[in-house]
Amino acid sequence: MDSSVMSIILGGGRGTRLHPLTKHRSKPAVPIAGKYRLVDIPISNCLNSGFRQIFVLTQFNSASLNRHIKNTYNFDVFSSGFVDILAAEQTPKSQNWFQGTADAVRQSLHHLRNHSYEYVLILSGDQLYQMDYRAMIEQHKKNKAELTVATIPVIAEEATEFGIMKTNKRGRIESFVEKPDASELNKWRSETPEKFASQGKNYLASMGIYVFNKETLDRLFDENPEGTDFGKEFIPKEIDSGGKVYSYEFGGYWTDIGTIKSFFDANLELTQTLPSFNLYDNEKYIYTRARLLPASKLMGTTLDYTVVAEGCIISASRIAHSVVGIRARIGKGTTIEHSIVMGNDYFPTGEELQKTSSEIPTIGIGDRCYISNTIVDKNCRIGNDVRIVGGSHLEDGKYDKHYVVDGIVIIPKGEVIPDGYSI
Repeated sequence: MDSSVMSIILGGGRGTRLHPLTKHRSKPAVPIAGKYRLVDIPISNCLNSGFRQIFVLTQFNSASLNRHIKNTYNFDVFSSGFVDILAAEQTPKSQNWFQGTADAVRQSLHHLRNHSYEYVLILSGDQLYQMDYRAMIEQHKKNKAELTVATIPVIAEEATEFGIMKTNKRGRIESFVEKPDASELNKWRSETPEKFASQGKNYLASMGIYVFNKETLDRLFDENPEGTDFGKEFIPKEIDSGGKVYSYEFGGYWTDIGTIKSFFDANLELTQTLPSFNLYDNEKYIYTRARLLPASKLMGTTLDYTVVAEGCIISASRIAHSVVGIRARIGKGTTIEHSIVMGNDYFPTGEELQKTSSEIPTIGIGDRCYISNTIVDKNCRIGNDVRIVGGSHLEDGKYDKHYVVDGIVIIPKGEVIPDGYSI
C-alpha cells in the first residue's frame, strides 16, 4: 500500500444527462456491466495500483451509493486503508453544496488533514477505463511536476466536448482551452503517436484525472478562494502563471459515461468477442459487492453476444447483443435485442408470485414480450405480451410509463408495465 497518495473520486452533480437512471441514485451508483456500479471502476483502478486511501465525494441521492461502499470495500483491521463517502455538508466555513469539482475538494480538505500524504489523485466517478495510476505518479515525480493532467488523443468531433491542451516536446502543458469552438480547432492540433494520428486523433483531451502535489493544491485554493472548477479555472491559471503542469498521455480504452447514449453504447460494447474494456483480466480486477448469488438458470434460451450476471432465471426464446443484470427474471417466448436489463434487488417470494395479476405482474419480464433498444432499470414489473421497440422513430421525452432519450427507451426503476402494453 502506497500511503503517499490520497485518492479522491468525484461523484458529480445531479447527473441530469443520465436521468432517469439518476432519479433515485447518484451517478457513481448507476449499475453497469450487469453486476457492477460505475464507482467500482475508479476504486478498482486505485486498489490495483496499490492506493488504498480513497474518498468518494457526492451530494445527490447518496443512500444507495453509501450502502454499496459499506457492503463492498472493507479492509482488515491491520490495514490503514479505507474507502469512505464524503457527502456535502454545512460547516462553519461553507453553507453551500458543492459548486464544482474544485469546490467539492476544497470543502472536503478538513477530512484529508487527518491523514498523511504527499500527492492527491483526483478521479471522476463516471468513466470506464483501466489504468495503473502508479505510472502517472512516477512520471509526475520524474518531471518534478506540481500538477499532472491525464490526457487522451481524440478526433475533432469529440474535441469540442473536452478541455484541450498543447504540450511541448517534454510533455509540459503550455496552453489549455475548455471546450474550444470548432472554428478554432486547427490551432489546437498536437503531434500524437502514429496509431492515433492515423485515426484522426490529433487533439489532446483532458480525462478529468489529475495529480496534485499536496502543497500545490493548498496554494491554489489559497490563491483562488472563489474558484470552483479545476478545468475551467485552476488548470488554466496554473499554466498561465508558469506552473509546472505536465500531460500524462494515456493510450488505452477510455470512455466518459456522461449521457444515456454513452452509457448504452459502453454496456453493449462489452458483449463483443474482444471488447475494448477487458473484464476478464487476471490482474486488473474490477471489484464489486460479493452478493453470494446462485448461478444463473437458463431454459430453452438462445444467447448471442450477451452478458448474463448471477442469480438469473431465464426462459426467454432469444436474447441477443444485450446485458442482463443480477436476479433478472425473463419469461417464456420473450425476445430481447440490443438492450440492457438491469435485473432486481431481490428474489420474489412464492407468495408474491401467486398474487400477481395482469395489472400488477411479478417482478421481472413476462412471457411473449419483445424488447429492443431499451434500458430496463431495476425492479421493474413487465407483464406478458409487452412490446417495447426503441429507435430513431420515437420522439425524445417523458411519457406515462417510460422515457425516450436519443431513441433509447428507458423503463425507470420499479415501473409497472401491464399485459399487452406497447411502446
